[in-house]
Amino acid sequence: MRTALIVRGGADFHDPVGTTDSFLPYLKDQGFSVEIAEDLAVYDDAALLARTDLVVNCWTAGGDALTPSRAENLDAAVRAGTGLAGWHGGIVAAFTDRRYQWLTGGWFVCHPGDFVPHTLTVLPERVDHPIVAGIGTVELDTERYWLLADPLNDVLATITFPVEDGEPWHEPVTHPAVWTRQWGAGRIFVSTVGHHLPDLDVVEIRRLTERGLTWAAR
Repeated sequence: MRTALIVRGGADFHDPVGTTDSFLPYLKDQGFSVEIAEDLAVYDDAALLARTDLVVNCWTAGGDALTPSRAENLDAAVRAGTGLAGWHGGIVAAFTDRRYQWLTGGWFVCHPGDFVPHTLTVLPERVDHPIVAGIGTVELDTERYWLLADPLNDVLATITFPVEDGEPWHEPVTHPAVWTRQWGAGRIFVSTVGHHLPDLDVVEIRRLTERGLTWAAR
């Protein structure tokens, strides 16, 4: 039996308990034994991280609560084969530690316009990837994440910000929305969609997020 560790907390507006609980049946159906931590002290336990097959980080606005030693433990575990996965602010608006941001491959900057109708588009050259297979475009009405992103990411899907009255950009801007990355022996999955349960309950988003969790696991 593989093991999954869900680390959840931080800002309540991202519903870390409700959103992570919604994936528990899927993880258990996939044969995972699941442990839940609601204290970042769990990242002090390097031995636990090393024997965990999947870490799901769902902790928004944690500031510097992920200390350098905790970030180092997580990074070392992933490099050795532990999977890391998450969605939205729970993974890319989590901690200020630079090692953590390097690990995840992206950092949230802002979400212009707050909730805005927009389209998530799977890249044509990635349509056969197991995370997004069978998914072309997804219509959403939620936050659009403007990111700083690592060129090393394997981007699977994007969103595009069109030119908008009153906004400072003067041409359409495309940002990664779903990506994976290989970090040493470990796999990482990130989706920027998932502000709250209604986002994650969109059929295609639920499907690609579930697939991303199992793809990332050792």
